[in-house]
This record gives sequence, structure tokens and C-alpha cells, in this order.
Amino acid sequence: MHLDLTDRVVVVTGGGRGIGRVIAETFAVEGARVVVIDLAEAPGDAPFASLAADITDTAQVRAAVAEIVRRHGRIDVLVNNAGINVDGRVEELDDDAWQRCLDVNTGGTFRMCREVSPLMRAQGSGRILNAASFAAIIPSVGSAAYAASKAAVVAFTRVLASELGPWNVTVNAYAPGMIPTAMNGFAALEGEARERTLDQLSIRRWGEPDDIARLLVFLASDAASYITGTLVDTSGGKFATQSPGRAYDAAAGDAPARRKD
Repeated sequence: MHLDLTDRVVVVTGGGRGIGRVIAETFAVEGARVVVIDLAEAPGDAPFASLAADITDTAQVRAAVAEIVRRHGRIDVLVNNAGINVDGRVEELDDDAWQRCLDVNTGGTFRMCREVSPLMRAQGSGRILNAASFAAIIPSVGSAAYAASKAAVVAFTRVLASELGPWNVTVNAYAPGMIPTAMNGFAALEGEARERTLDQLSIRRWGEPDDIARLLVFLASDAASYITGTLVDTSGGKFATQSPGRAYDAAAGDAPARRKD
């Protein structure tokens, strides 16, 4: 299967670093014309164009989208990658922290989609890919703001998928799992804490940004034209069963027997 994204105009929010940058770079390698929207413009040696804009500000979102259309004439793919995390038990959260988390994660996705949707309807085609999280499936203690914001993204995605379906525009969400980033601190885990965390996964390794980027390239391609309104769990089978780690314990015990065969 050849996923041809040559000259597709792809917009990635929060693409200046981390997973977002890998997503932007991957689309660029696939021949797409990539524009990153982030709080600051990317360095000049980046393999994509960039614009500085705050996705919590409607005027800045409108200006950024208008500039992309002025440069390229269209937007074929929107990846709403930008997001923040806010930790804290419910009784510890103040209004500002709660609102900031929802305003970036849910509100930013909404503003970008609201601005891009009319363009895609006029084109009669488009792909919108919204970053959710495994926290939208099974949240953690102390993640009320983050989990609520990402669960809202999933519901929003489903509604928008149906609203844009008549114009050949697909809208999907994706749920990254344990991909070490500066935001989540997975890479810093050691010893028992590391093993306990990895034991939650059916594929027992940390995820990599490439795992997400490859999925998004597929969802943005013509090969995924019949996939819409869904949440794609990209977590290595996290909690696919109650205790995935038991399979690795059993496999380790069986390994000598298998080698004798």
C-alpha cells in the first residue's frame, strides 16, 4: 500500500517539540507541505514552516489559518496535537488550573476545528485528527482536569465527524499511551515503579513518537477514507486485560522449553 501525501497541506498544532515535532517531520518526509502552529516559531532549519499563535485565542487562530490559506490555498489535514497537563486532586485544583487545561486541550481543538471546517467543506475533502489520551479511556487519580478535557475531545470528535461526513471530511481522535515526554515523566521511572508501569502493557515497552506519527499518516491518507468518528487506542494494549504483565512472566518461564524444541 502506498500512502501518497505529496503536496497535501498539513497543519500540526504544538508541533515545535516533542511528539508534535515528530508528527510534523514525518508528514514532511511523506511529501506533505507542513505548517506548525505553536506559541513560538520553529528554528529556521526545521523541515516545515511555522507560525506563532496561541490556540486559546480566537483572533490568533483565525489569523494563523488565514495565513496558511493565503500561502497554500487550502488545508487538507489538521492535527490538533497541542495540549497541556494539570495534576492535582479535585479538592486541590483552583479555577485557573482547571480552566487552563480545558481551554488548551478542548478549547484549542474546538477553535482550530471551527476555523478549518468551512474550508474542508468547500473543498469537499479533509482529515481532522484530534489528540485525546488513554486518560480519556481510564483516568488516573489526580488527573481530573486532564482526563475531563481529553474525554471531551473524544465526544467532540464524534459529533464533528457526523457534521462533516456529507462533505467527505473524516474526523478521528487518537489516544497515545506511555510515550515518555517532558510532560509525563515516564522515562524517569526506575526499578519497581518502572516494572509496575510497563506491566500494564500488552506490548511491554515504552511507546515512541513514531508510533503515533505513522498512525496519523495512515489516517490522513486515502486508505483511511472510511474511518471516522472513532478513537484509536495507540497505547500498546494498555489494560487490554486486567494484568497483561502475567503473559510476560509466563513467556519468560516457557523460554527454556521453547529453546530446547
